[in-house]
Amino acid sequence: MANYRVFLLSCPVQHYAWGKMGLSSEVAQLLACSDPLVVIQEDKPYAELWMGTHPRGDALIADSSIDEKTLGQWISQNLNSLGYKVKEDYRDLPFLFKVLSVNTALSIQAHPNKQLAKKLHSRAPQHYPDGNHKPEMAIALTPFQALCGFRPVQEIVDFLQKVPELQFLIGSEAVEQLKQSMGQDPKASSSALKLCFTKMMKSEKAIFQKQLNLLVKRISQEVAEGKDVTQSLGEFLLKLHEQYPGDIGCFVIYFLNLVKLEPGEAIFLGANVPHAYLNGDCVECMACSDNTVRAGLTPKFIDVETLCDMLDYTSAPSSAKLFPSVPDEIDSCVSIYNPPVPEFAVLKILVPSTNHFYSISTLESASILLVVKGRAVSRSLDTDQELLLQRGTILFMPANMLLSIEIKSEEDMLMFRACCLL
Repeated sequence: MANYRVFLLSCPVQHYAWGKMGLSSEVAQLLACSDPLVVIQEDKPYAELWMGTHPRGDALIADSSIDEKTLGQWISQNLNSLGYKVKEDYRDLPFLFKVLSVNTALSIQAHPNKQLAKKLHSRAPQHYPDGNHKPEMAIALTPFQALCGFRPVQEIVDFLQKVPELQFLIGSEAVEQLKQSMGQDPKASSSALKLCFTKMMKSEKAIFQKQLNLLVKRISQEVAEGKDVTQSLGEFLLKLHEQYPGDIGCFVIYFLNLVKLEPGEAIFLGANVPHAYLNGDCVECMACSDNTVRAGLTPKFIDVETLCDMLDYTSAPSSAKLFPSVPDEIDSCVSIYNPPVPEFAVLKILVPSTNHFYSISTLESASILLVVKGRAVSRSLDTDQELLLQRGTILFMPANMLLSIEIKSEEDMLMFRACCLL
């Protein structure tokens, strides 16, 4: 195998409108810490940092001694750097690693499985630009909130009784069917839930906007009178309506779990799982695809028919949506988030400040390393050059590379490493 080495990356930022502004964004903070010459604009959203070889955001190589300009170009000339199994199966990085800083809700969305992705791409390539699936995993860097998966049926039935405006959209017959499904087999509950959700999502615009306006007016009046509106998720509804006035997605909060993550906690979003990120900062890893089916809380193309047909209508409490990490059996500093998909896994590396030296271990796949906190240096045995690792540093590590570092900060060192554990 060629004599590869670790090298620095300069990664593109996406300035989507839903991102946090200026230095309130984790993305902007990472940029500013890694490069003091970067000027952060406080009136500009810094939504996503893309780390990988995505065709719309291929990382630049920040090493003048390397001829290729982008990571994708370099990998295409050095396929063995991916690792044997990854090279054989993918011939490129099979994942995109990101940092997200969310200020307003992204969209009510889900991602298709491979079979549906191919159909959607064939039918509407302008909206579904590839034939791949797009499983995702989000790991919180700060307190992070998202809607994820359907609530238990009992919770939804309770909301239907407390929110007559929602019940009006669904209709008494479908509501009664959902009530009757409680205690029956899961298939009956899923069928009844699909009927209710689909009826709501397919409501005529004039009708659902009228009911939404009535609900917002009622909740606003109750808030003004000092009444408790928690039973109808009143404050949540008003905040979402302020972000997306008149949007059918405002009603979705009564169907989907509100998941609250603390730093280090994660959710995995497999095919057909409805979700929407609401606020906070996270690292995200996903299979390389742009296939997203949306149906609300977005100015982008919406496909209500496809979304309602494809969704997994399994009910579960919000606690069931947490995706746990497992401690590495060899390295006590490493926690592994290994979802049930082959394209990616993420390692969280937390090195105590009391450790003066640490070795980032070899993997059989290429990986991308992000430094979130701390400071360290690594010295090349070949060139005697010093590589600085600090907040915001992003490194590409070819397969089977060991990186020994010397800790230089008084705080613990926190890093995340995306890879492919085939």
